[in-house]
Amino acid sequence: MKSSKPFVLEKSKMKTNQLFEHEMSVVSTAEKVSAEIGAAIKYDDFNLILAEYKKLLKTTSRLVRHSDRMETNLNISAKEAREKSEQLEALSNQLAKYLSPQVYDSIFSGTREVALTSSRKKLTIFFSDIVEFTKLSENIESEELTGLLNCYLTEMSHVALKHGATIDKYIGDAIVIFFGDPKSKGIKEDALSCVKMAIEMKSKMFELRNHWKTFGLEEPLQSRMGIHTGFCTVGNFGSENRMDYTVIGSGVNLASRLESASEPDKILMSYDTYNYVKDTIPCVENKPIVAKGFSEPIRTFSVIDELENKKIISITIGDNRLDASMENLTKDQLEKLKLELSSALESIEIHTK
Repeated sequence: MKSSKPFVLEKSKMKTNQLFEHEMSVVSTAEKVSAEIGAAIKYDDFNLILAEYKKLLKTTSRLVRHSDRMETNLNISAKEAREKSEQLEALSNQLAKYLSPQVYDSIFSGTREVALTSSRKKLTIFFSDIVEFTKLSENIESEELTGLLNCYLTEMSHVALKHGATIDKYIGDAIVIFFGDPKSKGIKEDALSCVKMAIEMKSKMFELRNHWKTFGLEEPLQSRMGIHTGFCTVGNFGSENRMDYTVIGSGVNLASRLESASEPDKILMSYDTYNYVKDTIPCVENKPIVAKGFSEPIRTFSVIDELENKKIISITIGDNRLDASMENLTKDQLEKLKLELSSALESIEIHTK
């Protein structure tokens, strides 16, 4: 029998970050014990345990390697999913530009079904266009016309979305907007929001007068606006493969007729809209108009004192024009403006004596 000196587990020479360091050290020591004293003493139980332990270690090692592979695959899948999600988000953001924000949100939130469905609602419809745009397009280059039109539509769209409008479509220089679907504040509030939007659009046009000169325009752009409140059919129209969310009906036609009958830089509305906003927006009744497609003359009203309501000073002297929005001026700036205008008035009076 070989000496039975005590056996101790040897310190493993494996790196500290290697798995199963202790287990492999145990197996190595057990094998040495078995080799030295196994000839004299039958250690059946010991050998059985050692064999089972080896088997267990091998199985565990295999499972860990499998787990490592799974983790690697999961990391790859997670990265691919993240990249796919980013691609879908980018695509979604691009598609959002083709839809009104309210429609986009209702579709992606699941509150609106993408199907050929429609409903009848009382909406406020808005039409606007640029005065003599056809003549304008004949006098400037297409690149300048494109830049001008995009600038105009961008500014008007910002105002529309600020007031919660649903932008239906752009038809050349024309803008079609409605209030009341897919979200509504109530018929009266929708009508009021629409008229307030039109007033702000009108003010924005005056603020942009000097900017139009950068496109080579001798005269600033002017717009016409028509508004009507009435029952319309709103929803998805078209085919199963290609549909358009829009609004149709006589109410839409009347809003279009009012826009055509409006004078430049004026907001013309029907009695139906006037009846909802008369307590808030100062209006004056105009002569009735005969609108194509309507048997009876249409009572019309226009918003008055738009510039005064928006506190915009507008002075034109020859080719020079001053537009100042008092809403955007600080108290000190208003005082300075007052002094400058007073000084200018004194100079004019001295010069004219």
